[in-house]
Amino acid sequence: MDGNEGLARRLGAYLALTRTGFADSMPDVEEQLLTQSYRVESGRQLARSDAQGMKGRSMMPRDKLVIQKALEEQSQAHSTRQDLYLEIEKLVGLPVVSFFTSFRYPVMLEDSDADMLEGVLQKCDLPKGFALLLSSPGGSALAADRMINICRSYSGSGQYTAIVPGKAKSAATMVCLGASKIMMGRTSELGTIDPQIVVREDDKVKWFSIYNLVKTYETLFDKAVKEKGNLQPYLQQLANYDAREIAEFRSALSLSEDITIKSVKTGMLSKLPKREIKRKIGIFLTPEEAKMHGRPIYAVEAAQCGLNVEIIEVKDKLWPPVYELYVRLNNYVSRNNVGKSIESAGHSFMVRVEG
Repeated sequence: MDGNEGLARRLGAYLALTRTGFADSMPDVEEQLLTQSYRVESGRQLARSDAQGMKGRSMMPRDKLVIQKALEEQSQAHSTRQDLYLEIEKLVGLPVVSFFTSFRYPVMLEDSDADMLEGVLQKCDLPKGFALLLSSPGGSALAADRMINICRSYSGSGQYTAIVPGKAKSAATMVCLGASKIMMGRTSELGTIDPQIVVREDDKVKWFSIYNLVKTYETLFDKAVKEKGNLQPYLQQLANYDAREIAEFRSALSLSEDITIKSVKTGMLSKLPKREIKRKIGIFLTPEEAKMHGRPIYAVEAAQCGLNVEIIEVKDKLWPPVYELYVRLNNYVSRNNVGKSIESAGHSFMVRVEG
């Protein structure tokens, strides 16, 4: 079997796995296919070139077979994005690692994501730190805390830069706040970090802010205590709450706030006391100022909190490759049941969703 025929069969196997969703089989095939580059030399057999050896040069050889290019584009293979990583790395002066979770599929930032991120960082040479390109609707505060610690631990400088090309909300915002610098476009979005809860009412799934649930309960309770007349209306409403759940909600709120303030204190605002940090970043801690959990916090607002925010202007040389990589990765985690992606120029991990 010559090199071309062997590669074609491997690509065919990769696409078959992609279509059938055999998530457990994907890492081995993907690691073989996507962390290596191939080129045709003088019409002879296809030669393998290690991705690490391609540093500083194009990761996508121009003389690839047409069918090979078509298959890679169809599957949104890692190789279709490698040149963009190299271009961004050259412009920011740091290695780039991306972490994307889908806004389409029901996935969230969770503990296992931190393990995958650590796996990629172990393969990277990061003496001067790195840039984390991040896009996610959010998830677990504890997972965000782990990711911050992992990013700092694997960085040779003990710091990392967060790049937000689109949306990094809730727990993803927490990861950004743990960075030494946040790079954002004018249209990029951060958000509040107050936890959310999913409740099923009348056969409908509803999202509620834990902060608002606790606040409503406390308001009703205070009014009931002060009421000197008929308590029945307040008792009826308070019956809808479980005091044990309210205690858990308070703990969740306290946890998110503590992680965020601690991360900022040991990062961008290290010279300020925690009380002052809490005041400065108040817009991130509760929906009071933003009015609702999902409302965007843009770069200018984040900078007004005293955070180290660098705005990437539309005409800046950095914006086109960052935006293109964002579009490609966002498309990748929105199709073919791919829910998550963590990758660098040389390595790629993905997670499939069922169904």
